[in-house]
Amino acid sequence: MIERVTKVTLTTELPIGAEVACALARTPELFLHLVAPILTAPHLRFPQPVVPGVEASARLWWFGALPTWRHHLRLVRLEPHSIYTNEWGGPVRTWNHLLTFEPIGESRCRYTDEIELGDGPRGIPVALFARLMFRHRHRRWRKLATLLANSGLDLRPSPTDRP
Repeated sequence: MIERVTKVTLTTELPIGAEVACALARTPELFLHLVAPILTAPHLRFPQPVVPGVEASARLWWFGALPTWRHHLRLVRLEPHSIYTNEWGGPVRTWNHLLTFEPIGESRCRYTDEIELGDGPRGIPVALFARLMFRHRHRRWRKLATLLANSGLDLRPSPTDRP
């Protein structure tokens, strides 16, 4: 039986450089910030160092109050301007997630979230959830990136921030 694959993509521009944005995206703290307050994962821990092959899982909570499923993540690929993960858990059987940060100047980048869902008929509500969550994530990314861009901080990543 051939599994139906659904692809969901959303792109936005951020007022910070691609290397800075990608370095931030490698941290669990950024993930938690971007999905809050809709989802929380108070016990999310990533083994250090964060390198391809590392796995993490945590119970997700709706609005910090209603427990949902245990979500699992495996880091497959980590490159200077992209991150690729395989994720699963609860209603999500397959969530292959590619985050890309395309430089469009020294202090701007084009950020794209792209997922492939391999969940057959279940994929329809999961894809709808992904679209809504991506809009939320991108709105929070833009707010955070604007705050950082206007902070006056030197946002150039150090050599240790690179894969």
